[in-house]
Amino acid sequence: MTSASRTERAHAKINLVLRILAREASGYHGIETLFQLLELHDLVHVRVGTMAPSLSCAGPTMPAGGLGPVEQNLAWRAAVAYTEASGWSTGWAIEIEKQIPVGGGLGGGSADAAAVLRAFEALSPTPLGMPRLLQIAGTLGADVPFLVSGASLAWAWGRGDRLLPLPALPTATVLLAVFSDGVNTGAAYGAFARAREARGDTAQALAYPAGAFSSWASIAALATNDFEPVVCEMHAGVAGILPLLRDMAATANRDGATAIGMMSGSGATCFLLHHGEGALLANPPMAFRATFTR
Repeated sequence: MTSASRTERAHAKINLVLRILAREASGYHGIETLFQLLELHDLVHVRVGTMAPSLSCAGPTMPAGGLGPVEQNLAWRAAVAYTEASGWSTGWAIEIEKQIPVGGGLGGGSADAAAVLRAFEALSPTPLGMPRLLQIAGTLGADVPFLVSGASLAWAWGRGDRLLPLPALPTATVLLAVFSDGVNTGAAYGAFARAREARGDTAQALAYPAGAFSSWASIAALATNDFEPVVCEMHAGVAGILPLLRDMAATANRDGATAIGMMSGSGATCFLLHHGEGALLANPPMAFRATFTR
């Protein structure tokens, strides 16, 4: 076969609600979360043909030490999963231009995997269809089904594989506080589990009222991230920036706008979402002008 190519945008996400539910017998924690897509994106270039499989990553947010073994990269795993599921005997070359911070809770690796799945689906001689694509995405990570779905806002639960797309909300401004060192997701879950066990509490899925996610104001009233207390103990930068973000959000809300200040995912990236009247940080603190470090 002759080679064919496709380029996909791999958009970052934030979590506007993130609750950690009971731990399953497998050790995996169920979640319920509200995903919001961001304009920030990587570019993922995929070629398929008779070439040997390859993957390369470059860009301003690449860690100095790289991303580790290529076979463990979610984009590579997505290509393998798609070709195995479809029975498509093709080679591939994947090139990723990294703009999303790595290990920051913005879903960069998951977004790249989702972009690979969409590209393979578009190039495949026998497309699998979105339901099967979502099943494959669910095997790769909790963020991947949302990021492959094409929705800009969605409620997800279980392992992120149960997904309810929601109507898109008006455009809002999101200001990111990005750290040079991220938070290991497994370590964050471990710290959370130990803290919960020490408290002796559990968490159950909540029943949200109709219209709970129909406006920025209603979302702001429910916004929460269960990881924040333990990550603040693990990461001095997050502990320092979160109070500042919350103060900024409170000020904006008093001025008649709608704002949310919180951490995304398991961290370490924190954000200030702003919708409504008034300028957002005409003179932002230094923390937002460059990478915020510990």
